[in-house]
Amino acid sequence: YRKIVSSDLGTSPAVSCNHVFSLSLSHVLLLSPSVCLSNTGDGNPRESSPFINNTDDNKGNLYDGKNMALFEEEMDSNPMVSSLLSKLANYTNLTQGVREHEEADEDEGAKKQTVKSPQMGTFIGVYLPCLQNILGVILFLRMTWIVGTAGILEAFIIVTMCCSCTMLTAISMSAIATNGVVPAGGSYYMISRSLGPEFGGAVGLCFYLGTTFAGAMYILGTIEILLTYIVPSAAIFKAEKAEEADALLNNMRVYGTCCLTLMALVVFVGVKYVNKLALVFLACVVLSILAISKNEVCLLGNRTLQNHGFDKCMKTEIIDNVTMTTKLWSLFCKGPELNASCSEYFSLNNVTEIQGIPGLTSGVISENLWGSYGPAGMLVEKAIPSVPASDASQDKHMPYVVNDITAFFTLLVGIYFPSVTGIMAGSNRSGDLRDAQRSIPIGTILAIATTTIIYLSCVVVFGACIEGVVLRDKFGDSVKGNLVIGTLSWPSPWVIVIGSFFSCCGAGLQSLTGAPRLLQAIARDGIVPFLQVFGHGKANGEPTWALLLTAVICECGILIASLDAVAPILSMFFLMCYLFVNLACALQTLLRTPNWRPRFKYYHWTLSFLGMSLCLALMFISSWYYALVAMLIAGCIYKYIEYRGAEKEWGDGIRGLSLNAARYALIRLEEAPPHTKNWRPQLLVLLNLDSELSVKHPRLLSFTTQLKAGKGLTVVGSVLEGTYLTRESDGKRAEQSIKSAMASEKTKGFCHVVVSSNLRDGFSHLIQSAGLGGMKHNSVLMAWPASWRQSNDPQSWKNFIETVRETTAAHQALLVAKNVDSFPHQERLAEGTIDVWWIVHDGGLLMLLPFLLQQHKVWRKCKMRIFTVAQLDDNSIQMKKDLQMFLYHLRLNAEVEVVEMHDSDISAFTYEKTLVMEQRSQMLKQMQLSRTEREREVMLHDTRSVYEGICSDHIFINAQLIHDRNTASHAALSDKTDATPERVHMTWTKDKFCTERNRNREPNASVAVRDLFNMKPEWESLNQSNVRCMHTAVKLNEVVVNKSQGAHLVLLNMPGPPKSRGGDENYMEFLEVLMEGLNRVLLVRGGGREVITIYS
Repeated sequence: YRKIVSSDLGTSPAVSCNHVFSLSLSHVLLLSPSVCLSNTGDGNPRESSPFINNTDDNKGNLYDGKNMALFEEEMDSNPMVSSLLSKLANYTNLTQGVREHEEADEDEGAKKQTVKSPQMGTFIGVYLPCLQNILGVILFLRMTWIVGTAGILEAFIIVTMCCSCTMLTAISMSAIATNGVVPAGGSYYMISRSLGPEFGGAVGLCFYLGTTFAGAMYILGTIEILLTYIVPSAAIFKAEKAEEADALLNNMRVYGTCCLTLMALVVFVGVKYVNKLALVFLACVVLSILAISKNEVCLLGNRTLQNHGFDKCMKTEIIDNVTMTTKLWSLFCKGPELNASCSEYFSLNNVTEIQGIPGLTSGVISENLWGSYGPAGMLVEKAIPSVPASDASQDKHMPYVVNDITAFFTLLVGIYFPSVTGIMAGSNRSGDLRDAQRSIPIGTILAIATTTIIYLSCVVVFGACIEGVVLRDKFGDSVKGNLVIGTLSWPSPWVIVIGSFFSCCGAGLQSLTGAPRLLQAIARDGIVPFLQVFGHGKANGEPTWALLLTAVICECGILIASLDAVAPILSMFFLMCYLFVNLACALQTLLRTPNWRPRFKYYHWTLSFLGMSLCLALMFISSWYYALVAMLIAGCIYKYIEYRGAEKEWGDGIRGLSLNAARYALIRLEEAPPHTKNWRPQLLVLLNLDSELSVKHPRLLSFTTQLKAGKGLTVVGSVLEGTYLTRESDGKRAEQSIKSAMASEKTKGFCHVVVSSNLRDGFSHLIQSAGLGGMKHNSVLMAWPASWRQSNDPQSWKNFIETVRETTAAHQALLVAKNVDSFPHQERLAEGTIDVWWIVHDGGLLMLLPFLLQQHKVWRKCKMRIFTVAQLDDNSIQMKKDLQMFLYHLRLNAEVEVVEMHDSDISAFTYEKTLVMEQRSQMLKQMQLSRTEREREVMLHDTRSVYEGICSDHIFINAQLIHDRNTASHAALSDKTDATPERVHMTWTKDKFCTERNRNREPNASVAVRDLFNMKPEWESLNQSNVRCMHTAVKLNEVVVNKSQGAHLVLLNMPGPPKSRGGDENYMEFLEVLMEGLNRVLLVRGGGREVITIYS
């Protein structure tokens, strides 16, 4: 004992544990291990505490204490609460910010650096990044033009709609972001974990494309500022007035590509704090609005002039008492002379100079209240009188300010919307925040509120301060080529120009930094297989391949070259993303999932639906064709992930929605059984597994797929012998084996493996309990036990017969496939036939099955043939006509043939077959029955006369009697010959049925007399009931083989087993004879209800 305790305490037990040895043995055994502290060698005692997945070697000694002895055996999987809390306290939410190349661990085995806990607050971590992202290129380059073109009122509507959309989205996003920790991936993570992998992947890729095109837009904005306002002389392509627009686009393409390459290199090498440069210039816009500087605009008549090639807004000037022409004169006239030929409009109208920024008190707000839309090439004119010219053909060559594109309200919405994006910047940095669940809602909503106020103020201030012709002058040609918003700045327009330039640069770099990481997060999730290559990168995790793809897509945007054309594209992708954020929040709220417990409480599902509706409306307002393309892309990605993507279970809202919808549908289905028109085979497929737990007959699953074509319910079941406790792992392995077989055979359905003490009970449990509510199976499909004769164990075919009995008792249809391994797999069958032998009417299942098979490509070329049997006194011609009319009403295309079967003598072959069958049966009984069973056999032999005539009612007799819908009429005992079946289905008339029944129940004297002369001695002892049954099986088999041996598939009515179990082995023999010589056979037994109808 001392040795055990010493090993427990270490070689040098601490002094605090020495008192252990003075205690009695009983006390020591109850000592809690947490009392003893082992010495770690550095003088610091260490307490052993159990954690999840603890791998300590002395784990077994941790739970010997008295306090928790009751739970000690489960502590490996269920740790103590104290241990769990300790582990959670040590959990560090890793920073999601970019880990740069310089900070990466050089050595693979280097020790992990300690991650400092994030310290960023709401202002620095969320508010400023959102503000920086939202106030971007559109504010600097297009806001004044939008106000001038749309007018103050309509611009106010545009800004309100877009800002309302982002505010509602921010509320939904805040609820999602505060519902637990949001790890790497930011907004993509939120959407995918809320809506599932299919929606998550589709929306994630849309968000990625939006971010990438945003990069292209920012780069185009950067180049526009550079070439238009900073260094116009740097333009490579120069052109005359008419081709000026094309030249500008080509310059944008060349410089844009160079800028993209440079930025991509910066991102590839490693970028630090680049985005923070733009924060320096954020205050410039707000402060500059307060300072008004003077800018004059030159008008000719009511037309605005481009203030580039002249310095004075006058036609002539007097210098030293001499009238001289100005530079403006030479722009409109063919020479500087006063008598030179000039433009007609120039000659008819005077030049006036007005203030470009007249100020708040000038009353210009009334002029700018309404919109001024127009086509491309329309002159920008002021609402003052002028003298029109008769010939306007030369106007396009004159230095007038004109519309470069056709402007209309919906276009402006698409161009403006990117200026309100960027609301995800805070949630993307959640790992850097001290308290993300508090900072994200407050920071994001405050940033949106701030920018909304700024934008609405800009609309009013621009409309009230700036002349309308200047507002509509997109590139500032009328104010000496200055940025229009820059004309408001103090002390110089360069404040805004340089500020906007760096802001666009920073935003472009940010897009090129964020987009590849977003793509890498999607690729590493493994939901889109073809994107997996983009999950790899440099040794430090930098997404090299993703950056390359981002640069290529970004280049496509730059080749478009127009900021106004790129903006609506990224509007679509961002709107798609915001739409699904709102949908996720609304779904989670309405479904009331237990895990939906956001800390942000100021949300409601109606707000989310309003935001979702607004996003959808804005998509189609901006550009209906771009909206359709974006939805098509998202739909294709969704279907691709659904078809090929990896299966992920993220506890998403769509799964919750599916569960609720399924529950609702099941409750509705429970209310009433399906109508005959809605009946379809809901299959329970009973599979046998080999010793390796592999599926014995996988073609049974192929046949299921062909029969179902993915419609309705399919439950694939199997049974393992044993107890669940001992064979639990085997059960899971078997389930995996069946699922893989189902996948390879393309069978859609559910798998159910039961562990039971014997196969008989297991299959019984499956037949009784498979399915749920109204979604229960109504048909059972199984393979014919082909080796039942060779089997030493009679239990195999006894189980089969018991299954037949149970399906009948449960009113379920039964399909038994013979030679199932020869059934077609996926290869299409050549032209051939599916032959139906309709002997008894059992609800029409025989005719429905070939029709269902023909819907599948494998059986599509096969034609259906229906055979029925007529006796000597039947009118076979009339039977054929009636059957054809019946099929016509059923809307089934099939060839009809009536086969005549006449009475004939029982052949010697039939007697021999019966003799062999009974001898084999007796031999088996002698070999396998116990003494008790032998005694029971004697009793059965004495009462054999009770069921002597059993087959006359349940096997096909020469007259081909009809069995009823249920077990009640599968057999009729000989002492109840006067009893009438409760309900009879028949192929022909009731009178005919009664005649045939009576004729067969009375001894046929002439046949008996004739047979007496041919009888062999050993035949005399044969059971005459068995002889008659064998005769029917042999004769029917001859007819079927003669007509249908070349058919691709033969469907036969399956006779029911005898009620008395004494004739079970004979029943198997009869079925074997019935199917002899046929390759593919499907025995069909109806479930006792009509499954096909002639009515609509």
